Amino acid sequence: MRKVFFSFHYKRDIQRVSIVRNSWRFRQKGEATPFLDRAEWEQLKRRGEDAVKRWINSQLTGSTVTVVLIGKETGSRKWVNYEIERSYVLGHGMLGIYLNNIPDFFGTTESACLNPFSNWYIENDSRRTNFSEMYPVYDWVKDNGFLNFANWVEQAARKAGK
Repeated sequence: MRKVFFSFHYKRDIQRVSIVRNSWRFRQKGEATPFLDRAEWEQLKRRGEDAVKRWINSQLTGSTVTVVLIGKETGSRKWVNYEIERSYVLGHGMLGIYLNNIPDFFGTTESACLNPFSNWYIENDSRRTNFSEMYPVYDWVKDNGFLNFANWVEQAARKAGK
């Protein structure tokens, strides 16, 4: 079973994130990668940036795939961008999943979201390759994430040689 690191904007997207994350738990018969609840996250942030980086780095250690759960503001989040950068440096497989079509507790969905991989690129031989060209992004609802998530993770890991 792959160890997956989930990257997301906690405050805004936790309702939708829980749907994706919990489907992983049910489908794989095991404990999913841990993440902090709101109180723990706020406490960690109060300890400073170094504490947050240490926690993120410890969670990334041993994982093979980073899944960026994309909500309306995900691409502008400091820690999400740090997690994408660190995942790239570590050679993780990466993929994104749009959350905007998952209804919240009130049954509402959101408009399309910016792909946070479009914030990043590499340059080789004067050619710029955007991360959005390198890492696939799926829509949880339209691409049937509940059934396909494990395959997406496996494909990302294999593409990264993990």
